[in-house]
Amino acid sequence: MASSIRAVLHGRRRWVALIVVCFAMLMNTLDQTIVNVALPTIQHDLHFTQAALAWVIDAYLITFAGALLLAGRLGDLIGRKKVFLFGVGLFTVASAACGAANSQGLLVGARFAQGLGAALSSSVILAIIVADFPIPAQRAKAMSSYIIVAVGGGSLGLLVGGYVTQALSWHWIFFINIPIGIATFVIGTVLIEENTGIGMREGLDVGGAVLSTVGLMLTVYVIVSSNKYGWTSPHTLVIGAVALVILTGFVILERQLAHPMMPMSVLKSPGLLSSSVIRGLIVVGMYSTFFIGVLYFQHVLNFSPTLTGMAFLPQTLMVAVMSVGITNRIIRRFGPKLTAISGMTLIGVGLLLFVLGGYHTAYFPQIFLAVLLIGFGAATAFTPLLSIALASVPSKDAGIGSGIVNVSQQVAGVLSVAVLGAVSSNRTASLLASGDSSVSALYGGYHVSFLVALASVVVAIIVAFLLLKRGREMPEASAARGDTFDAEAETLIVEIM
Repeated sequence: MASSIRAVLHGRRRWVALIVVCFAMLMNTLDQTIVNVALPTIQHDLHFTQAALAWVIDAYLITFAGALLLAGRLGDLIGRKKVFLFGVGLFTVASAACGAANSQGLLVGARFAQGLGAALSSSVILAIIVADFPIPAQRAKAMSSYIIVAVGGGSLGLLVGGYVTQALSWHWIFFINIPIGIATFVIGTVLIEENTGIGMREGLDVGGAVLSTVGLMLTVYVIVSSNKYGWTSPHTLVIGAVALVILTGFVILERQLAHPMMPMSVLKSPGLLSSSVIRGLIVVGMYSTFFIGVLYFQHVLNFSPTLTGMAFLPQTLMVAVMSVGITNRIIRRFGPKLTAISGMTLIGVGLLLFVLGGYHTAYFPQIFLAVLLIGFGAATAFTPLLSIALASVPSKDAGIGSGIVNVSQQVAGVLSVAVLGAVSSNRTASLLASGDSSVSALYGGYHVSFLVALASVVVAIIVAFLLLKRGREMPEASAARGDTFDAEAETLIVEIM
């Protein structure tokens, strides 16, 4: 009897703990897009130049992407719970500083701290999920909840950012993180299980930590500054070469150490690298809607910031609907490879509808259907790709495995914004020089960006066909072992979302 009660309590605890880590991920994801619609107001109030304004976004991205590998490894060394809670705490304090900022320097500095906090917390979330849900069928359900916030949080950020900026002020897009962060920290302290980690003596690699963090940060900086300096400028080429040398040195060092920060054996885990590459290619397609799509809605279709956020609502809702149970059943029926490829195909069709649009295209039905299909496809593709990526990573290296998955997504996101922005700007400038109207030239630039995004998703589908193995991540035997908490878990997650 006592053992049965303990089992029930353990089952409830891990599902509620899942909600807690998903809220942390929601904060991190929201802050990648929520600021976008408030940038004009921030620029006016704090007197940013156009070049300096980019640092409000770039400061967050550089530390977020640059610190992910180190943060993931710290979770393996000292314990995932410690790293997660410290990250949530730092992110919450930095959010308060951002909201209270009355100068350019304070806001940019606080955004650097926010990015570091986001890296610390998000780098171990997947590892926490993998450790808490060892049975494949249950793990897939937990991953689905993670997908809801990881994918849907971006479009939700646009909606919330637009509404809050218009109704209150830009300061509140940061202040809203404070109650969520405090609640996440307090509840996480109680519910997230502690793991001791392998210990600093077993895995401390100061050289690897420094090289990986500096190398990744320089890589992200080169990408985000490429639109200002140009891809072939001495600034970009020199710093890019330095970043390449540092990352090469990191790989060489890791091969020689007995206890490296990133064991090379992790990279041999079946599916980890291939799934990460595929996810990165898909992210280019997804970011085209969040970045270029926002500009298209506001500058071509003349949507307000709030209406722009609402335009992405079908995408968020479709991710939520598909990610609670439906995607898992599809995976069990058809296997992760076919499910992922089907999802990528739907994303491609959605992007094709954007490509076929114009500056007189009505939101209904074409754009609505495009956004809906992209949400449908994202929910269908990302869950099996996550399962494939982490299925064979050893538990002791789950943090670094999670970090690799997150790094691929963040670097791809930063790269896509830089490339799509450059492609769009160059095409628009060319059309303006040819005598096109401003609206026509703007759409011409956005159109080319949508084509590039579509091409990236097509490449992802080809890579998936060639590299992903057929098979079922969740065989029927494993699915049959799902315990009595599954129905309760889905109910909890539906209610909270």
